[in-house]
Amino acid sequence: MVDEEKKKEKNGPEELKEVLSVVSAEVPGMIKSILASVFSEEAGRNMGKAAAAYYKELKNGGLPEQVAVKMTEDYMKTFTSIGDMLKGVGKHGEGGEMGKDLEKKIRLKVQGKMHDEEEDEDEEEEE
Repeated sequence: MVDEEKKKEKNGPEELKEVLSVVSAEVPGMIKSILASVFSEEAGRNMGKAAAAYYKELKNGGLPEQVAVKMTEDYMKTFTSIGDMLKGVGKHGEGGEMGKDLEKKIRLKVQGKMHDEEEDEDEEEEE
């Protein structure tokens, strides 16, 4: 009986509040760190080197100039589209729409889990 009470306490609203607090505090920092690493001076140099190496390999492989340039442009678009996506996520950071959506989904998931556990307990009591 004591174990069941401890379990209920652990899965209660206080735990949900704690989880949401940690998520809302940590996620924006993680996004900022990712953005900083993607858009740093060093990252820019590395992307330039990668694009140059890619182009060189295409040319050495015998592809015509126009094809090599087009493929290198497409290769770089992959990096920039990922960067744009990350920037979009970063704009939603603390207190933003994405943070609120994430918080809502977590809350619903936890509440659903708590509801399932309560149903299981009710079934056990009926047996």
